[in-house]
Amino acid sequence: MTSRERMLTAINNGKPDRLPGQVHNWMPYYLNTYLGGIGPFEAYEKFGLDMAIYTGPAHEYDPKDQAKWESQFRRTEPNADGVYTWEETIITPEGELHWSGAGNSITCWHVEPLIKSEQDFELWDKYWPVPTKLDGTPVRQALERVGDRGIVRGGILGFGQVGPWQSFCFMVGTEEAIMYTYDNPEWVHHCEQRILDKQLRYIEMMAGEVPLDLIELGGGAGSNTVISPKLHEEFCLPYDKQQVDALHAAGYKVIYHLCGGLMKMLDYVVANGSDGLETMTPPSMGGDCDLAEANRLVGDKLFFVGGFDQNRGFEHGSPEVVRQMVFELHASCPDGGYICCPSDHFFHGDPANVQAFADALKECVY
Repeated sequence: MTSRERMLTAINNGKPDRLPGQVHNWMPYYLNTYLGGIGPFEAYEKFGLDMAIYTGPAHEYDPKDQAKWESQFRRTEPNADGVYTWEETIITPEGELHWSGAGNSITCWHVEPLIKSEQDFELWDKYWPVPTKLDGTPVRQALERVGDRGIVRGGILGFGQVGPWQSFCFMVGTEEAIMYTYDNPEWVHHCEQRILDKQLRYIEMMAGEVPLDLIELGGGAGSNTVISPKLHEEFCLPYDKQQVDALHAAGYKVIYHLCGGLMKMLDYVVANGSDGLETMTPPSMGGDCDLAEANRLVGDKLFFVGGFDQNRGFEHGSPEVVRQMVFELHASCPDGGYICCPSDHFFHGDPANVQAFADALKECVY
């Protein structure tokens, strides 16, 4: 099989010739620090991994919409520890929104959320520009460049995350969002519905124009290490299902993203109609995934991506340790429907261990 055939077989929950593998996107820090600044395509080529290139369409906006969402952005220079701060004020015809955060060469984080009141959300809802047209050229170019070496995957419109619940958490803060589900659940549902309305329009624009092989939905805030199954059932499932149904109607395969605890959410992912589930994060990384048990419970209904502990393997392991880890994961899904992948973004690790990961995959034949 070619890498593309292998990956497509897995996302159709079939059994390819051997275990396919990817990384959960290449982080610029890793590329610059460990691989001499090469790009994602070159990194996949270097190690001989099956490619999973993350990209999306170009967006076109109505200038009148953009004029009603004026951004004033300020970022400081990094301090002695390499940390910078940023803040953004957004000016709309009826008021201002403000948020802030910080970051370094590895990642970034929020300090102040964008939405701090119901009035703030109404400003966002009324004035946040939504694309009026999509141009799938970047996706088509990526597919052409990938060729038979893998797949091209991406997401849909979202504000920080693609799930309505996860976008809401990104806007207001995760702890605050959970409190709102108890103190003002009707407002949470209103916000999620308005986010979903924009996303459904976006999916309509994607159909026939954006030829992605796989669409990612969800996000970590829906994991059972963040919220209870009861909250997931009420605040994730109804909106997730509408997204999945719309994407299936447009001809897409869908993978649901839960980074963290997911064993108590397996039935909900099946219920929302997704084709696959990631990132299958093991307990050693703060998740709760038992890949073999997940496969036993729902492996006939979902394919899986993830499961590899990159901290133990890439950062602190050795080629021998990595090889054994890959073999164990392969044995967890003996009937295929699995793409071996680090369970999250990784920023550190000996390239020799990444090479061992790629080499071990080739030994895991079905």
